[in-house]
Amino acid sequence: MATLLIVDDDSIIRDMLHELFSENHECHTADRAEQALAYLDIETYDVVLTDIAMPQLSGRELLKHIQTKHPAPPVIVISGLSNEADARALMEMGAFAYFAKPFKLEDIENAVNRA
Repeated sequence: MATLLIVDDDSIIRDMLHELFSENHECHTADRAEQALAYLDIETYDVVLTDIAMPQLSGRELLKHIQTKHPAPPVIVISGLSNEADARALMEMGAFAYFAKPFKLEDIENAVNRA
């Protein structure tokens, strides 16, 4: 069983991902990057799923922080914008995978299993 951190300011997406993974994994959720950073300071995660566009700190800034201070967990990025240049840049920054909304749940599940 893996421990996942799901970060998204959209409660529908956050709850949907929690429901998808909580049966087989321990899942923690955060509605903003600042809350996720606090969790990362006290818990070790096997995978982090994060939205990009969030108020205050973005998912991009969260990815940078994880890469610097908590480099172990693969980070799967979810974005409301389907921008190939952004996706490439995030992957170059170290994101494990990138998905644009709307995404297929099975694609996210496969990425978590690979991670």
